[in-house]
Formats: sequence, C-alpha cells, structure tokens
Amino acid sequence: MDYETLLNKAFEGRSRAYAPYSNFYVGAAVVMEDESIYTGCNIENASYGATNCAERTAIFKAVSEGHTSIKAIAIVGVENDYTYPCGICRQVIAEFAAADIQIILGKNKKEYIVKTLDEILPGAFTKKDLGK
Repeated sequence: MDYETLLNKAFEGRSRAYAPYSNFYVGAAVVMEDESIYTGCNIENASYGATNCAERTAIFKAVSEGHTSIKAIAIVGVENDYTYPCGICRQVIAEFAAADIQIILGKNKKEYIVKTLDEILPGAFTKKDLGK
C-alpha cells in the first residue's frame, strides 16, 4: 500500500466526520496485517466525553471484524498542517500495532511525514509490561 493511496482513504474518512462542536474534522485509515483497510472519522457528542477520535473509530472497526495487527495508519486533520493522534489514540495504536508500524501524518494529499510509534509515544506502556 502506497502512502498516497492510504492518505486518500483517510481524507475520505475525514469527509464523513461529525464535528458540529469543534469543527475540527479528522480522518484516519488503517492497514491491517492482511492488507485490509478500515477508515474512520471523529464523531463528536454533546457530552464531550462520549466523543470518539478518527483513529480509534478505524481501529475499532478493524478489531470488530477480527483484525488485531496494524501495519500502518494514516491520519489527516486540518489541511496544510500535521495532525498527530491524541494520547488515548496513541495508546490504542500501541495496543494493536506491529513493531514496525508506519504512522503517516498528512498535511494534504501530497505532503506527509512518516513517524514510528516510538517517536510519538516513547516508553509506551504495553501488554508486554503486564507480564513483568
């Protein structure tokens, strides 16, 4: 899967975002271990705590279909700026990420940067820590 194709899927997800309170629209697309792709958007709620981020929406859709190993995730938010995942989303990515996950942050459909999980969540607490 090339980055631009995955970014396009993330932009498709963003187009479905429900963000009437913040007007901050986010889309995500995850590639799972079998190359299947799931998209997500942020979904706000008048009770702000009930809001769900685009990254978690995409990941939870994949997990609900039996896929638990993410190979890559693309995230897009405000056009012409990079939108990083929030702390909760970083933790959820860590739960289901392959060791070599690629986190693609799109500024627009042609400009992006690629990060690793260790770069955006150094010292992550994971299931490996529970076995110690």
